Amino acid sequence: MSGEAHPEPRVAAVIVTYNSAAVLGGCLASLPDGAAGVRLAAVVVADNASADDSVAIARAAADTLPVRVVQVGRNAGYAAAVNAGVAALDLDGLDAICVLNPDCRLRPGSLARLAAALRGRVGIAVPKLVNPDGSLQPSLRRMPTVGRAFAEALIGGRLAGRVARLGELVTDPREYERPGPAVWATGAAMLVATDLIREIGDWDESFLLYSEETEYALRAADHGWTLWYEPAAVAEHIGGASGVDPRLASLLVVNKVRLFARRHGPVASAAYFLAVALGEALRALAGRRTSRAAIAALVLPSRRVRTLAG
Repeated sequence: MSGEAHPEPRVAAVIVTYNSAAVLGGCLASLPDGAAGVRLAAVVVADNASADDSVAIARAAADTLPVRVVQVGRNAGYAAAVNAGVAALDLDGLDAICVLNPDCRLRPGSLARLAAALRGRVGIAVPKLVNPDGSLQPSLRRMPTVGRAFAEALIGGRLAGRVARLGELVTDPREYERPGPAVWATGAAMLVATDLIREIGDWDESFLLYSEETEYALRAADHGWTLWYEPAAVAEHIGGASGVDPRLASLLVVNKVRLFARRHGPVASAAYFLAVALGEALRALAGRRTSRAAIAALVLPSRRVRTLAG
């Protein structure tokens, strides 16, 4: 990390909320122990116009944490809220910013272990994610390719991730036992060096929700930065609704196809679209509601999610 040497890395947290009252308190309560070994300079809760008690819970935590609330004013999406939270901070007084979902709980000392990984051109460090029952939550990804998309379409992402590295999702538990570089990772918890933020700028708000962390990690790599996985840092992640909500599932699928098309030529992009569409069609025929919504959104632009609830 850059700047004058400090006895402890200077870290801020940006937590994005939208009707997160049920989980935000637990996230905030985990920060004092999670930040052991770093100087937690600020906690920004960037709120996407919650209709519940999220803002009140955040403000109440100011008694024990350096919390401030940034109200985005509408449900503008994850990337927009991250950008609003980062904009409220003085980057010159920080070494890194932890971007955090409100349904995450940091285990003690996790931020210090992530901060220790930010050396040289390592610009993003991510923890091991676990489910509330303590089981592994696969979070690492390989580079999206046409071949991997077809493999996942035909045999499923979890199996493809274990068989000769065919899939994008890393599912082999042994891969999560050792630290090392990764192409991208679930954006529920990640520590980002302020030098990286200065160099590559804001998160891409056009994705609303899903693929924004993929785009950011790949853009960082384009500029010569590395994403590092550190299993000694652990975050419990409750998880979202993309697996059960058809609308969100369709947004996830459409966004990953959009991102691939941005980074590849028309032939590869068409092949990737066909591979993803094939996988969703097969699962739709098997009765999966989320896949029916996804294939409709892929084929019919009018069915695509363009604004979020709220």
